[in-house]
Amino acid sequence: MDELVALYDEDGKVCGSAPRSRMRAENLHHAATAVVVRDPLGRIYVHRRTNTKDVYPGRRDFAAGGVIAAGEDPGAAALRELAEELGVTGVELTPLASGSYADDHTSYHGFCYTVTWAGPIYWQPEEVAGGEWVPPESLAAAIAADPDDFMPDTLGLLGGWLSEVIVGTTGS
Repeated sequence: MDELVALYDEDGKVCGSAPRSRMRAENLHHAATAVVVRDPLGRIYVHRRTNTKDVYPGRRDFAAGGVIAAGEDPGAAALRELAEELGVTGVELTPLASGSYADDHTSYHGFCYTVTWAGPIYWQPEEVAGGEWVPPESLAAAIAADPDDFMPDTLGLLGGWLSEVIVGTTGS
């Protein structure tokens, strides 16, 4: 069955719905979530997407998330995606940012959050090929060394946040 996804306007408001296949084929502006998972030490969980993903397969990402279904609340979608992709449940979302991202592969309004998690990570085999906890400074260095190995939308929406985290941890 083709999932029905919410379509959003440029102001971040719901303006309709479409089947996921049509949204992808026509690059319709939709909504998605991005959740940065941090441990109590401040490290960020970075995972590699499977090679079967429909957008940016095989790339690394420092946010779990996905498309918001028609009628779904962004916070509920973020918690659902977090549980599906990484097995993280029972957490409280802290909003980080909200904004639009668009390129030739995807166009969406992103609802971004962070959570703190001290438990185990369980990858969804269809979506996550592997992952590890990474200090923010090491993540920034990896991105600088090979930006094409990372999700451009996560960098676009949360790159500024990552820079602020690094400044905060170094005391600069």
